[in-house]
Amino acid sequence: MATMARQPVCAVVGVGPGNGEAFARRFAREGYAVALLARREGLIARLAAELPGSGAFTCDVAQAASVEAAFDRIRAQLGEIGTVIYNAGSGVWGDVEKVMEQDFELAWRVNALGLFLTARAVIPSMKTLGQGALIVIGATASRRGVAGTAAFAPAKAAQRALAESMARHLGPSGIHVALIIVDGIVGGPETRKRFPGRPEDAFVKPEAVAAIALDLIRQDRSAWSFEVEARPFSEKW
Repeated sequence: MATMARQPVCAVVGVGPGNGEAFARRFAREGYAVALLARREGLIARLAAELPGSGAFTCDVAQAASVEAAFDRIRAQLGEIGTVIYNAGSGVWGDVEKVMEQDFELAWRVNALGLFLTARAVIPSMKTLGQGALIVIGATASRRGVAGTAAFAPAKAAQRALAESMARHLGPSGIHVALIIVDGIVGGPETRKRFPGRPEDAFVKPEAVAAIALDLIRQDRSAWSFEVEARPFSEKW
């Protein structure tokens, strides 16, 4: 008797309320087995219980051993990973006189080093398969630094540069690396509380960002996008 093929596996790195949860739900709906990665187990455990074929994997992307162990567990439980959405991000707001050395380093470790470690964990199997996708979630700070982003902007800029380098290197192997620049405030219960007077259509909808990620995964190789922007019409740019 022929064995049934496993579901394609999508690893969402950095699952929290908002974009991370939206990615998980959308890809699960599209038939993917979703690996849910976060430092804390609460939300990912609840989602794993709700989304068929998914699994919760605690992981600190700033630590190489943690990333390696998490991806070993994913492969053992769900199979080889064909798609990664790198949504992990961290940054302390403040200008160069206010942010501390440890703030600067942590922002870089989560945004840039974490992407590097994650990519290294999945590239060999993607190259063996001759296909794969790595979608990186960037921000306005990926392109510019303002006074209050002395720690965050350098980290996001490094992340963008790494993603572009990987896109050029991995494209010939059939691996699509793309960056979504989220330019705006992502809508969610907490952000809506913080901006009570902001109209609904001025927020970035997490479900809409998830739809962009899915479209990128499905692009024909002859017309791959590297950088796509997501912003509401009211956002200044």
